[in-house]
Amino acid sequence: MPEGHTLHRLARLHRKRFAGEPVAVSSPQGRFADGAAVVDGRVLVDADAWGKHLLHHYDGAVTVHVHLGLYGAFTESPTPMPDPVGQVRMRMVGDAVGTDLRGPTRCEILTPPEVDALEARLGPDPLRDDADPDRAWARISRSSAPLGALLMDQAVLAGVGNVYRAEVLFRHNLHPELPGRALTRDEWDAVWADLVVLMKVGVERGRMHVVRPEHDHGAPSYAADRPRTYVYRRAGEPCRVCGGLVAHAEMKGRNLFWCPNCQQR
Repeated sequence: MPEGHTLHRLARLHRKRFAGEPVAVSSPQGRFADGAAVVDGRVLVDADAWGKHLLHHYDGAVTVHVHLGLYGAFTESPTPMPDPVGQVRMRMVGDAVGTDLRGPTRCEILTPPEVDALEARLGPDPLRDDADPDRAWARISRSSAPLGALLMDQAVLAGVGNVYRAEVLFRHNLHPELPGRALTRDEWDAVWADLVVLMKVGVERGRMHVVRPEHDHGAPSYAADRPRTYVYRRAGEPCRVCGGLVAHAEMKGRNLFWCPNCQQR
């Protein structure tokens, strides 16, 4: 599933491509036909993201909410666009470029109160200027749930997925099963600051870079064209720092990776 940096990167791209001009919006597949009709021909005022949620704000206080889920993706092409291929949920066409959305979990119209309700149930997003890390700390510091689960809970912290969860815990030598209330405030402040930096790098580069320069060598991670990771998808391989074997388990139905030597409980 795309993590928060991907949605912020999309918001920035769509703001650049479409903001300030009328946008032709349609649903070739038909599943978003009613919603597309509401915003078709309106001016896109802004595009932003909160965690894994993309928001297109049109004039008239109408918002299109997109959650990509596991399979959603945008593809773009210059205008005039070719005929749609496959199950295109939403097509947006501007003056010089258009984009097709396929396979999202959610693509829907929201009113301002519904946008407020969506944002109210999400935790702070490290990529947003208005983020308040104290909100996440208040939840984490009172919880007996494992830290690895809390970091993935979008109501606690928005935008962090499996890769950032695994890698930031490794970078701070924190065991994923550490109870939230056992984390110190200094440790939380360091984790938050690191997420802000790492996720901004993801926005700028379009790919995650989580390995420090002194450890950025050796075999590639799970794919030859991907930047290296410390532990993510490296079960049974040697840790880039200590040489011990990376461990794997499941936590709340998601794959979990950590180094038992570097991340002792």
